Amino acid sequence: MKLYQAFNDVVLWAIRSSSPYLFNWAARAVDKLPKQTALHKSYHFDGKVVIIGAGGAGLAAAKILERNNIDYLILEASDRYGGRLKKDITLADFPIDLGAEWIHSNPKVLNIIKGKNGDEIDEELIPYKLNTALNWDGKELKPAKSYLKYFYDFMPESKFKNSTWFDFLDQHIAQEVRHKIVYHSPVISVEQTGDKVFIKTQGGNAYEADKVLITIPIGVLKSNKIKFSPELSPDKQKAIDSISFLTGFKVAMKFSERFYPDLIQCETGYGLKGGEKSYFDMAFGKNTESNILGFLCAGKAASSYYALDSEGEIIEALIEELDQMFDGRASKAFSGEYRLENWGQQEFTQGTWVVAPFEKTSNLKALAEPIENKIYFASGTLDPYKQMGAPGSMLAGYHYIDKLLLDK
Repeated sequence: MKLYQAFNDVVLWAIRSSSPYLFNWAARAVDKLPKQTALHKSYHFDGKVVIIGAGGAGLAAAKILERNNIDYLILEASDRYGGRLKKDITLADFPIDLGAEWIHSNPKVLNIIKGKNGDEIDEELIPYKLNTALNWDGKELKPAKSYLKYFYDFMPESKFKNSTWFDFLDQHIAQEVRHKIVYHSPVISVEQTGDKVFIKTQGGNAYEADKVLITIPIGVLKSNKIKFSPELSPDKQKAIDSISFLTGFKVAMKFSERFYPDLIQCETGYGLKGGEKSYFDMAFGKNTESNILGFLCAGKAASSYYALDSEGEIIEALIEELDQMFDGRASKAFSGEYRLENWGQQEFTQGTWVVAPFEKTSNLKALAEPIENKIYFASGTLDPYKQMGAPGSMLAGYHYIDKLLLDK
C-alpha cells in the first residue's frame, strides 16, 4: 500500500538531513535484492509441508515445493487465494487493484520474482510521479509542494498500466499451485509432537506435516485464534503483540468528471505509526475514460468511519468531505457506484499492513525465528530484502521456504 502520510514527514527529514538511517527500504533497497532465490536451487525433502495461508508469501513458497516435487498442501481460511491482493473488473474500463496497488520496489524485482534474468521487464508500468497534490486539514486545501518536489526522486514508485498485482501473482505463481489449496480452512491449532506437526481447522479437519510454514497476516496471529502447543516463546509472543498492524480499508468511487487532483493527503494528527488517510486518482496514467477516485484509510483515522452503521454511510461521509473540499462537485458527479475492501474488519485479515521500517528489529527477528526447525513464519513484514508490500511478501515466501527445506 501507498504509505503517503506515514512517510512524508520522515522522507523530508531524511532528505534535508542527508540521513541514510531510515528508508533503506523499497526502491532505495535495490542493492538488497537477492541475485538468486529459491527458484534457482534444487531441493530434496522426503516429508510433507503444510502452508497456512494462500497469500503472496504462501503461494510463492508453494511454487518452490511444486517445482521440486515435494509433498505439500495449502490451507486457506477464505474462499479465494491472493490474500490482500485482489482486483475488480466491473467498476471501470480498466482493472482496479482492490488490494496492494503500488510497486514500491525497483521494477526489476518483478523479474527476480519470476526467475527471469536481466533488468528489462515485460510489464508496462506507470512511473508514479504526480503532477498535482493537495493537503487537506479538514478546513482548507493547500498545495502539497514538498511532496511533489521530493517524494518521487527520493522513493520512486510505479503501478501496472494495464493489469494489477493480483494478475501478476496469478500468472507467475498461483497458476502452478492453486490445485493444492484447501479453501474454507481456518486453522485453530498447531501442535508439535515429536517429529510431527498436527494442524486442526475450524471445520474439524486434521492434517499431519513434517514441517509447517505460517504465512497468515499478523492481525490474525494477534487475535490468538490459533492455539500453539507448545505455547509460543515469550519473545515471539511479545513480538506478535508489539508489532503494529494497522486497521483500515480501501474504497474506489466512480464519478462522471475528474474534479480532483492526483493526490489529496489528509492530516490525521496521529503521527508516523498512527496511520494515514488519503484520496488518490486510481486512473492515474491509465488508458481510460473512467473517473475513479480511490480512498485509503489506515490506523486510528479509520475509527470514525467504523463508528458508522453501514458501508453506505461510510461512502456518504466520504462524498460529504469531498463536497467540502470542492464546493459540492463530488455529490453532483458521483455515480453511486463504488467498491469497498474492508481489510480491518475481515475475519481472516484483521488489518492492512505493517510499516516495517518503524518496527524494532528485535521484534521482527523474534517473529521470524522458527520453532524447533519445524514451524516457520513468512510474510512481507519479515522480508529480509526490505522491499515492502507485495514483492516483499513473495520474496519472503522464497526465502523462508528455502530455510525450511535446508534446516535439519
